[in-house]
Amino acid sequence: MRIVFMGTPEFAVPCLERLLQDGHTVPLVVTQADKPKGRGQKLTPPPVKAFALTHDIPVLQPDTLKSDEVQEQLRQVKADVFVVVAYGKILPQAVLEMPPLGCINVHASLLPQYRGAAPIQWAVLNGETQSGVTTMFMDVGLDTGDMLLKSVCDIGENMTAGELHDVLSLHGAQLLSMTLQQLENGTLQRVPQTGESTYASMLDKSMCALDFSKTANELHNQVRGLNPWPTATANVSGNLLKIHQTRVTKPCGDFAPNTVISLAPFVVSCGDNTALELLEIQAQGGKRMKAEDYFRGHPVPLFSVFSE
Repeated sequence: MRIVFMGTPEFAVPCLERLLQDGHTVPLVVTQADKPKGRGQKLTPPPVKAFALTHDIPVLQPDTLKSDEVQEQLRQVKADVFVVVAYGKILPQAVLEMPPLGCINVHASLLPQYRGAAPIQWAVLNGETQSGVTTMFMDVGLDTGDMLLKSVCDIGENMTAGELHDVLSLHGAQLLSMTLQQLENGTLQRVPQTGESTYASMLDKSMCALDFSKTANELHNQVRGLNPWPTATANVSGNLLKIHQTRVTKPCGDFAPNTVISLAPFVVSCGDNTALELLEIQAQGGKRMKAEDYFRGHPVPLFSVFSE
């Protein structure tokens, strides 16, 4: 088939790669603008653009898809279908109606759960034990179109959002391949979304601070869900520490929350008489390291208050 691919981040790259492997023609990739990154703020192309250019695929980076000029460019491609994977912009009705076989989206959740911008992270933040990928026909709503195929993935108790992202990106590529195959042979079934839905809003740094009056499970999920970005934090002795990795453990007594109850391993008491072991942390301007190694050089007294 002749396919216009719309996508931006690393998550979308395996899907684009799979389209080429399956022998589809991709005459155009649509992605977001290059953005400054790193300390030098060097203008950097999004991962989908970088991949497209290495395969000599023309790239379009419009500010909006609402302009007549952009829509005419899309129309001239004469694609059979548009495939959209984490593009990051709303497709107007005129674009949705353009390809004769419709617009297919690859979404990283088991719809109708976790519609929105950050489904992978919120699944981990909420302590879900399963996630997955859904392909769907797009409509004007936010991830509300008819579902097509699903792929289910277990979420391990210590799996981070970053690790789940990598697994689901591969699931998405395989599911897209199966979806397009069924679209071509006329066996694809549409299933309307019904029942309760949840919305997965964008993450921001206001979510980072750990509150040790919460249970260890809640905090562990927070650490996992915010890894690799924006990363959980704790303010210790005036120093803001990033908390990269933790483990739920058993308390060795009845302690008030936010108390250092062990130094090696480094364990902090939490709400409801639970405890959280800190495994890997990072001081401002420093490198990631084992928590007990850091606190050996920056002592926090046993049975003291941990985070201010």
